[in-house]
Amino acid sequence: MIISSKSRVVFIIVIAQFLGTSLWFVGNIVVPQLPFSDLGRSDAIRTILAAVQFGFIAGTLLFALLAISDRYAPSKVFLICAALGALVNLTLLAPSVSFTTILISRFLTGFCLAGIYPVGMKIASDYFEKGLGKVLGYLVGALVLGTALPHFLNSLGVAINYKTITLLTSILALTGGLLVGLGVPNGPFRKAQQQIKLAGLSTMFKHRPFKAAAIGYWGHMWELYAFWGFVPLYITLYNTENALNINIPLLAFLTLSIGAVSCALGGHISKKTTSKSVALFSLSASGICCLVSPFLLLAPLWVFIVFILFWGAVVVADSPQFSTLIANNTIAEYRGTALTIVNCIGFAITIVSIQFVGYFVENYAPYLFLILALGPIIGVSNLIFQKK
Repeated sequence: MIISSKSRVVFIIVIAQFLGTSLWFVGNIVVPQLPFSDLGRSDAIRTILAAVQFGFIAGTLLFALLAISDRYAPSKVFLICAALGALVNLTLLAPSVSFTTILISRFLTGFCLAGIYPVGMKIASDYFEKGLGKVLGYLVGALVLGTALPHFLNSLGVAINYKTITLLTSILALTGGLLVGLGVPNGPFRKAQQQIKLAGLSTMFKHRPFKAAAIGYWGHMWELYAFWGFVPLYITLYNTENALNINIPLLAFLTLSIGAVSCALGGHISKKTTSKSVALFSLSASGICCLVSPFLLLAPLWVFIVFILFWGAVVVADSPQFSTLIANNTIAEYRGTALTIVNCIGFAITIVSIQFVGYFVENYAPYLFLILALGPIIGVSNLIFQKK
């Protein structure tokens, strides 16, 4: 049955986004458990995470150039990509799977995610011209929970092994695709493109508010995925330095998942203030966390936990507000393309920051997150000194 109520549509999209994006960090959790040697090393994990990012970049670039979500029904695009992502994810269960096959599988998973995350935001923007920041707050919150889910499953111990985690996340992703593909029609504010217009890409970046929001988002992305990808190692450093026995996967899950609450809260606050003010506060706070992170390795346990949870909250709360600024500062016919191309460049930036953090892990472990402060500094400076 077609659902017309906006509130029900938002609920479906949020749930589907949560289910679909559970595929994102599966490789980081599953691969170290595979019955092969050397796959648990930090450089292997770094390469696997980068493969997903490269796949997402390739997917979003192609989707943007072909204006896929603006020319075709975005709900159907979401369904197809979620189904294909679920199928590709199951490659991890192949007997004696090689590292090369794993990398190809994670690349293709990232490619499919390009039709889930930005397309979900496009669907939401087709239903809301006002209050989009609040809606995207819930939507990005669902992304956060989805990416955190494998850490939670892993924290439960040996009762759930890599085979179960892989199979479960594939089922969840397929379910999310079916929910959107069969239950969400085109939004009332959707304006479809009839043909590809590449000139629209350059036109978007000539609009100063759009450009400022895009650069702010890229500064945020420099930090976000490197932090998410390596936060278990940061907690491990604290655990080792202080000779403790912390449940590392559980604290990693809490660190990521608290971002879902902050995204939703930031969406509500943006209705009373502005999306720009929420984004500025969040990006500034997370940048400060980057700078003080080495000192917190020597802090008491309760201080460390409060710090890492606060960082997990602010590091992502600006994401939906930047996406709102991007969507609201481009014309409707290019909204899906705008969100996709900005995501594409943002995730390309994450490749660089992930490699930098990986280098610090191997050579200057206590300072692994210092380099991430560069993104927030550039993003905040750009927003503050934005020309009218």
